[in-house]
Amino acid sequence: MNINDYILKEIKALTLENTIISAYNLCSGFPITHIPIVENNKLIGCFAEDDIQTIENKEENLNVYTHLLNHFHANTKTSLLELITLFAENDCNIIPVLDDDQNYIGYYELRDILDVFAGSPFMHQDNDTLIVSKSKADFSMSQISQIVESNGAKLLGLYVSKESADAVEVTLKISTKEVNEIIQTFRRYDYSVITMHEDDIYLDELKDRANYFRKYLDM
Repeated sequence: MNINDYILKEIKALTLENTIISAYNLCSGFPITHIPIVENNKLIGCFAEDDIQTIENKEENLNVYTHLLNHFHANTKTSLLELITLFAENDCNIIPVLDDDQNYIGYYELRDILDVFAGSPFMHQDNDTLIVSKSKADFSMSQISQIVESNGAKLLGLYVSKESADAVEVTLKISTKEVNEIIQTFRRYDYSVITMHEDDIYLDELKDRANYFRKYLDM
């Protein structure tokens, strides 16, 4: 998969010499959150559709409102996860793309990027997802990989899904037939396992013990 294959050019970038009404009509014709603004093929920034809607004088040029420009972009080397982060951080559904010479060459659309991510092995439904947590002082990516692979499983991907002052939470995508063995190994290494799994023998034992004590208390 080459993420650059998803660079689009359907929506033409505007310049600061275009009018507010031009930007307004562009937003009306396409469900976009931002409009790329270029000058001599260089990206100047993006106007948010929300800001365009609030400007009363639609005959003015965009250069009157340069203080409203948002500054974000990707390049041809930006990874899939970096793109998803950019979309989230800028609350947008298109991201301008620059080439190695910093020239504007098009944009990525959120829907396409999410489709690519959903179709990746990391998100494949046949794989297991584990979320584990450990203190920051003892947390180790290499140890996590070792635990997974020492149980004969394949680690397809992982990312830090939550972080606090004291602990780190990591989401793992694993290809395995014995997820319970991996879960138990994580616990032996003092990781907290956040996700619930049907094959988790440890949890089944806890449930059995809880049921036993309930019966005992009801006697």
